Amino acid sequence: MLSRLARSAEAVARRAVELVPDPQPSLQPTRYPVVLLHGFGALANLMQGGVLHREAMHLRAHGIWAYAPHANPYDTIQARSETWAGHLERAMEETGAEKLNLIGFSSGGLDARWLAQEMGWADRLASIVTVSTPHRGTALAEFVLERPDRLRTWAVGVMDFIGRAAYELVPPASEAALVELTRDSVCSRFHPDDTIPGVWCASYTAQAGKGTDAPITPTLAIPNRVLYAAEGVNDGIVPTAGGVWGEHLGRLDADHARQIGMRLLPGGGFDSRAFFLSICNRLRDRGL
Repeated sequence: MLSRLARSAEAVARRAVELVPDPQPSLQPTRYPVVLLHGFGALANLMQGGVLHREAMHLRAHGIWAYAPHANPYDTIQARSETWAGHLERAMEETGAEKLNLIGFSSGGLDARWLAQEMGWADRLASIVTVSTPHRGTALAEFVLERPDRLRTWAVGVMDFIGRAAYELVPPASEAALVELTRDSVCSRFHPDDTIPGVWCASYTAQAGKGTDAPITPTLAIPNRVLYAAEGVNDGIVPTAGGVWGEHLGRLDADHARQIGMRLLPGGGFDSRAFFLSICNRLRDRGL
């Protein structure tokens, strides 16, 4: 009995004061800085004090020059891209880098494409990797816009209210932003198969909920089913099939919220910080 108690006490003491020989994470820097571009909506702010901030800080802990700035989460692609351009200029000035790697989450991937194609940033970008980006639009935007006037006005009003609270610098334009995410609008602006010459273009798709074995965040359960009826398997916001662009790097078993570290309930086993680090490892392996 005494030896068992002694072993137990020793284990407790070890957990309390043990010195790990190499406690700092290994350095895995990329050649060029990495900028994470968030997507549409601001509810993720409730969970982590800024969309993709934790993921960027995790990358910095591994020696990667990583940034996760913010643009108005309820604004048009062009308006958001103009904001992003200022953040990208700052990252290049601060680091002295000649190029940047962009990782665009959700509609942030469309913003990255707009920056490259319409705003002259292609020569200053080494890569664009998109994560669950609606490269062919999403029927979910159409579903909201096609609601009866009173319901649509209420939904847009809620988005505008959250948008004003989340980002005071620029007034929100939620309805215009939703229109841009419809299938017709996205495909008229961006050909799904057009990549950027001289820029490594790649994408991850995702799936969860109905038609899959991956759990769905409760708040995404209804959108998941609405979108499944219209376009099949999805991650609760973006159709899985519509997220392919450039080199397809894989399909994530994680819903739209879990992909950026927003998890209301346990389960799913998806680590957003490890995932974004794995993207940077791919960039490093390619010399980017």
